[in-house]
Amino acid sequence: MLGFSWRSSSAKDTDVANLPEELVDINAYIKISPTGEVTILSPNPEIGQNVKTSMPMIVAEELDIDWEQVKVEQAPLDTDKYTRQVAGGSQSIRQGWDSLRIAGATARFLLVKAAAKKWDTNVNNLVTENGIIKNPKTGASISYGEVASEAVTIPMPRKVQLKDPKDFELIGSYVKNVDGMEIVTGKPLFGLDFSREGMTLAMIEHPPAFGMRLKSFDATKAKSMPGIKDVFTIDTSLDNPQWSDVNAFNELVVITGDTTWQLMKAKKALKVEWETISELESTQGHNQKLAEAISRKTGKVIRKDGNPEKIVNTAAKVLENTYTAPFLAHNTMAPMNYFANVSDNHAELIGPVQTPAALRASVSQFLNIPESNITVELTRIGGGFGRRLYGNFGLEAVAISKRIGGPVKLIYKREDDMTQGTYRPAYAIKYRGALDESGQLLSFEAKGTGIPESPLFANRYPAGTIENYSSVNVGIDTNITTGAWRAPNSNFTAAAEQSFIDELAEAAGKDPIEFRLELFDRAIKNPVGKNNDYDPERYAGVLKLVREKSNWGKDMPGVYRGVAAYYCHNSYVAQVVDLVKDGDSIQIQKVWTAVDCGIVVNREGAINEVEGGIIDGLGHSMYSQLTFENGAPKQDNFDNYHLIRNSEAPKEIEVFFVDSDVHPTGLGEPPLPPVMAAFANALYKATDKRYYNQPYMVADQEMIGRAS
Repeated sequence: MLGFSWRSSSAKDTDVANLPEELVDINAYIKISPTGEVTILSPNPEIGQNVKTSMPMIVAEELDIDWEQVKVEQAPLDTDKYTRQVAGGSQSIRQGWDSLRIAGATARFLLVKAAAKKWDTNVNNLVTENGIIKNPKTGASISYGEVASEAVTIPMPRKVQLKDPKDFELIGSYVKNVDGMEIVTGKPLFGLDFSREGMTLAMIEHPPAFGMRLKSFDATKAKSMPGIKDVFTIDTSLDNPQWSDVNAFNELVVITGDTTWQLMKAKKALKVEWETISELESTQGHNQKLAEAISRKTGKVIRKDGNPEKIVNTAAKVLENTYTAPFLAHNTMAPMNYFANVSDNHAELIGPVQTPAALRASVSQFLNIPESNITVELTRIGGGFGRRLYGNFGLEAVAISKRIGGPVKLIYKREDDMTQGTYRPAYAIKYRGALDESGQLLSFEAKGTGIPESPLFANRYPAGTIENYSSVNVGIDTNITTGAWRAPNSNFTAAAEQSFIDELAEAAGKDPIEFRLELFDRAIKNPVGKNNDYDPERYAGVLKLVREKSNWGKDMPGVYRGVAAYYCHNSYVAQVVDLVKDGDSIQIQKVWTAVDCGIVVNREGAINEVEGGIIDGLGHSMYSQLTFENGAPKQDNFDNYHLIRNSEAPKEIEVFFVDSDVHPTGLGEPPLPPVMAAFANALYKATDKRYYNQPYMVADQEMIGRAS
């Protein structure tokens, strides 16, 4: 039922004695040595979200083992043993919670049962502590390692007892990243670090603009350069592509050689001719399309409660504003890279991908070989933010390896990475709200559009808090490839929605936190509709917590404050941003954050995730944008794509978690969306100007939406 084999060895019970002395596989997650050292395999890709530490912690908690005795290894892709080996959607801990706990508890049961059999006593007479099994009545004790080989001969229990969360000792503590020392000392962990003797390096050249394709190329000069082995084309088109096969450019020019420097120089020597096959879009055209779409009177109505259009005609106050955001690149620390070794009927894949099973399926289709003939090893991922959900770079490595008949590592240049596509879409949302004379919110309307789709979530707040509500979507076609970007859709919707809520609160003459809490009070006591996908009490809870911790409402001369709260990926986050002025410049003094993500597994890693999400959200809302001219991205490296610098980041971030016994929910993505709005609301207090268009700090942007 859990979707994996309890034993990762196919050995029969009678063969247990023949297993290597240093290796006893208790189940798919746990190996124990005779010395008592426990190796726990972490199944999911490690993308910086710290699951390689927190997932083994869950196993270790139920196993009742001293964390100092634990060694962690990255598990390979194995869909027979593990479920959902994916890094995405902030779901690793949430969806692995039960199976990880059961794996640890079952291993503990087998070890105790083996000890009971050895001592000829009842299992109920025995207890465990830090990897030691004890009989309090006799004083006898034995380590897990001493009974591990006998434990695997014990029949599997139908059910195991799990710990009560109040008895957790490891879960909820502060544990350092298990790869921390290797990372800071430069040990090979990442895809770019991987090397094998006899391996060839490869780089690609793809069309310079969306809407173009390869026509011809001349590689005479490039082939004559030192270290260059060959130049050829590949086509990675699939007859039945999956959702993860997003790729604007399937036909590529490939250069193979000895070193990256030689390949980079040879790329410049290539003479390539491209041809236009579809519209070459521009940012100006995108803005016009967004403006036209948001102005349409019609769209797809996703939800409608009451009659908001009628209410607007009789309301005392009506606010109407449009918010926009540009395309964004993912800009992972390590550009796309992947190792592949294709032989006659087998493929070996090693590298950083968020969806290894999806990549394996695509490779199986491309090579026309069974998935069982494809092995996938997971390296630590040098950043993803959603980009590595899409495994086109892995498929390209496979195509190159097949062509050259040997092992290859494909490496993108930064410029290749930023101009290949799979961007965060460009968005626009138009809000309209109506208030009565006492400041009560009577109606709320949202119309969302994007290139290519709307970012609205029809059943999220303020749905359920108000009688008259509507959510309408309008889509726009494009040949620019887009995909998930950290906190998909939410990364913009929260910024727009929570900025508009602040304006409504101001128009109502109410404190922005109180205004929000009044709406939640309605959703708690008498919600409108039955499809509201949030818990209003937990939502209100984080607002109350951040209000308390930040001393909201206290007079703070020289400090300009903004607040926002948002729900996504099953978690709730509220934030207060404090700004100060230094002459003409504005600095982010502090960000206060309250988080309800259920049980926090590793507080050290959790705080890091929240801090990272805050800095990421602030930087992109302030500075980042990807623009186009005749289909070509104008930003292709960090000299012209502004990422947040150390001096621009908050001077301090303080994180507070709601104490909870609810099973863990998402954390990698939820802290990012609301901080964009909290910052914009604070910026309004500091400048007396509302900000409707991201990036906020780019003065010469074209604005398609402005305050009514």
